[in-house]
Amino acid sequence: MDRRTFIRLTAVSGATTAVGACSVPSESLIRFVPDEDVVPGLSVWTPGVCTLCGAGCGLTVRLMDADADVLRDGQKGVKRTLAAKKLEGHAEHPVNHGRLCARGQAGIQVTYHPDRITQPLKRAGERGTGRYEAIDWEEALADLAKRLDAVRATARPGRLAWFGRAGAGHRDALVLAFVRRLGGSGPIAFDVFGDEVLRRANAQSFGRHQLPTLDLVQARYVISCGADFLGTWNSPVAHSLGYGAMRQGRRGIRGAFVQVESRMTQTGANADEWLPANPGTEGALALGLAHVIMARGAARAGVAGRAGAQIEECADGLPSFNPEAVSGLTGVSAKRIERLATELIDNRPSVVIVSGPPLAHTNGLFTALAVNALNALIGAVEQPSGLFFTPQANVAAMAKLDAIGQAPADILPMHAFVAERLADAASTPELLIVDGANPVFSAPPAWRLRASLLRVPTIVSVGAFLDETSALADLILPDHSFLESWTDAMPESGASTGVISVAAPAMRPLHNTKSTVDVLREVSAKLQPPLEWPWQTHEEFLMASIGTLPPTEKDGDGWSEVQMRGGWWGDLPPTLRRASSLSDETSGGSRAGSARGAAVPSPRQLERFTTPQFDGDSTAFPLYFLPAVSPVFLDGSLAHLPWLQELPDPLTSAMWSAWVELNPDTAQGLGIRDGDVVRVTSAHGWVEAAAILSLGIAPTLVAMPAGQGHTTYTRYASGRGANPFTILAAVTEETTGALAWAATRVKIEHVSGPDGRLVLFAGGQRAHGASDYPPHR
Repeated sequence: MDRRTFIRLTAVSGATTAVGACSVPSESLIRFVPDEDVVPGLSVWTPGVCTLCGAGCGLTVRLMDADADVLRDGQKGVKRTLAAKKLEGHAEHPVNHGRLCARGQAGIQVTYHPDRITQPLKRAGERGTGRYEAIDWEEALADLAKRLDAVRATARPGRLAWFGRAGAGHRDALVLAFVRRLGGSGPIAFDVFGDEVLRRANAQSFGRHQLPTLDLVQARYVISCGADFLGTWNSPVAHSLGYGAMRQGRRGIRGAFVQVESRMTQTGANADEWLPANPGTEGALALGLAHVIMARGAARAGVAGRAGAQIEECADGLPSFNPEAVSGLTGVSAKRIERLATELIDNRPSVVIVSGPPLAHTNGLFTALAVNALNALIGAVEQPSGLFFTPQANVAAMAKLDAIGQAPADILPMHAFVAERLADAASTPELLIVDGANPVFSAPPAWRLRASLLRVPTIVSVGAFLDETSALADLILPDHSFLESWTDAMPESGASTGVISVAAPAMRPLHNTKSTVDVLREVSAKLQPPLEWPWQTHEEFLMASIGTLPPTEKDGDGWSEVQMRGGWWGDLPPTLRRASSLSDETSGGSRAGSARGAAVPSPRQLERFTTPQFDGDSTAFPLYFLPAVSPVFLDGSLAHLPWLQELPDPLTSAMWSAWVELNPDTAQGLGIRDGDVVRVTSAHGWVEAAAILSLGIAPTLVAMPAGQGHTTYTRYASGRGANPFTILAAVTEETTGALAWAATRVKIEHVSGPDGRLVLFAGGQRAHGASDYPPHR
């Protein structure tokens, strides 16, 4: 090691103390040579890409000189370097326009997290015990290459599998091509709160297998069925900007907003009118509105076009969905249905949005198709104030990767993977790579996923943290953080133009980690025979792809402009736009997480309303259970960040806690008061948490925000609260295979009075009980 690698300035005694009368050998801390580009006291701003959700927001990263704890060749030390100090929104980015949500602000803690995996690890104990030994990268890559060679030598299809989160970036495409070239199948993507039902409905209704973008700025009337678009769904920063303009951005015009949901969300709390409907009946409500509109002659059935043609009776005016019949299904009065329909058509331009719990039922696809038909009927598709679809760029390198990978790759739903691939030894993959997904935490217990994964001979993780799934890995190859590596994203929605967010590393890696793209490239060279790629670095890969797009500035030169701006956005050339549209209409879209390669299905028959099915006898389990998306942790993947643990829930002010929400009338009948510990039981298990009484939840419903209850996920999330996924039924939506996570029945019982497990911001546990609330109306 030469002098430029490190200089021993002083021997600082670190972590050395005397315990009892025993002395501990001194450990020297090394002060390494500072980075050459460090200027003390000077801030540097550089583009970045937020990866904490799928919105693909652009970042501006503030860098300043700082002392960083680093590990070099096994030696701990301190180095003066440019380090990220603050994340802000990118002012010119077409998705977030300079804004950034609280989750994005907390993303900086991913890089500096004290429990981050800092070097390659090899299992040294029984699976799941968390016992690992450190190894160097040469040994780690040689070990992986040896295992991959052994897997490739077998002729069995599907011998290699890849768990990941749904994504559409270049990294995801490269991973997919790598797996296919080694004989693996398509990726297994599992997002418990995913939007595959809505994507499938949009494919059938509009020929676009993607989430919609909302033009709220010009809307005058909005009805949302379950979509928490201001808090957790799709692209909340973009939605919040549009919503603010809709409500306050036009002189003399303030758009009206109605939220239909059984449990109040952050979005519902902002509505002019909050309307609970019976779970799983929102599609019937949408068709009830359509019936009134057509019955009054405000629109003809033919206007609904392809979207209306998906629904039985639409051509005849939906006679079965008259207000009285719909009222009996939904619990919404016929008079209110007629009023909402009148307001929807009289206050055009208007739009109806659907997502979340309404689509998490066995009839979720019907609900989405019904709302699509209503939007088409009122002229809200690809029109100002309505919904449209962000152009998706089919750039050069992505197409080249498809050619290299050769075979198409269909997404395999997790429940099908468990049933078809993990059912017996003959079909179980020989090697599984886990890439940021944690299905062991969020899968329903009936899938027995953890037990099934223990039968997989080799599991490799490329994640930066130990969680319930990566703790089963035999080999851990930690990735850089998103601030330390090239990062890109192709936002599915949120902008009117095509967008590719791209950012170079904002700072040098703090630890002995390696980009997963570099891991795949380097291990490819070690295979026998080697896999060859047309790019040697992550930057070359991105440059060959995005650098081929036309400059958006008059004198721009492509790639240099992309790096300076933090991405590419603008109108797609006609050839790329046609390619994108064709991909959406014939292959299910180009997103890595969206049934890629599968033809958009034609409905076997016209969709008709069916009563949603629930797991659990209604006598033994009289209440519906809703595992709600957390506005802080989402599905629990962000629970390891302490800033988010300390962030009060926007409606309850709870923090560092798990809780159960129920209506005061329901609680009063069960002798439950605010803060009491309760037990929620389904046919598959039980959880205990403190009760929070709320008028913003229907009396027939019990809700529990997701995120807490981790058994293994850093010091900040492990052993904290309860996990609602552990009592979910393994019920799925038939067409897509998506988990129907709102289809479980439960009962609730009083356990004890408050025991301190519930932490509320500014004031602690509330003193009043259920009797202090007015009756529910």
